Amino acid sequence: AAQALGPEQAWEQRNNIYLGSAAIAEVIADVFLCPLEATRIRLVSNPSYASSMPAAMAKIVADDGLINGFYAGFGPILFKQVPYTMAKFAVQGIAAEKIYESMGSTPEKLSSTTNVSVSLVSGVVAGVSAAIISHPADTLLSKVNKSGAGGTGSIASRLFNIAKETGFMKLCTQGLAARCVMIGTLTAGQFGIFDTVMNAFGATKFHFHAPDK
Repeated sequence: AAQALGPEQAWEQRNNIYLGSAAIAEVIADVFLCPLEATRIRLVSNPSYASSMPAAMAKIVADDGLINGFYAGFGPILFKQVPYTMAKFAVQGIAAEKIYESMGSTPEKLSSTTNVSVSLVSGVVAGVSAAIISHPADTLLSKVNKSGAGGTGSIASRLFNIAKETGFMKLCTQGLAARCVMIGTLTAGQFGIFDTVMNAFGATKFHFHAPDK
């Protein structure tokens, strides 16, 4: 997208490129992630449900069917993961850009160690932001995959019942501090490892550049 738009338009539209590409990639990933997440939550909420992940997946299909068993939480996982990923990449890009501006330099002029440090710091900011944005949906997802949660009926009605029972403030704040620490650390690690591996293989990371600089 950046190459097709050209340097000037790519710079002006960089945030939209971050957001759009992150959203598309996450939707595709969630199709594959949702069954694994449903199985994980089922095993966490009921450790005696099955002896292994494959056995639990087979039992879920037998008990609830493929769609209800694996994709009951697909809506919540989209509401959780898509904003999470969009925020993570957009905020990291903006944070890194501001850090470089404050240093009065560009990635090309700095050492690989300094660039990795920028990725770590901006990754923490991005991770905390993404955790806050996606936390209500994460709470719903954790609850809807538990057997019997939200009563009977459609997925939408179950989600509504869970949200009503839990309350808006609890959806937004319950367990948020711990999740911010976890996601902030994890995201910083992801960006730091990504840059380190690229440097080890001599690869160059793409950066948006202002055309007049």
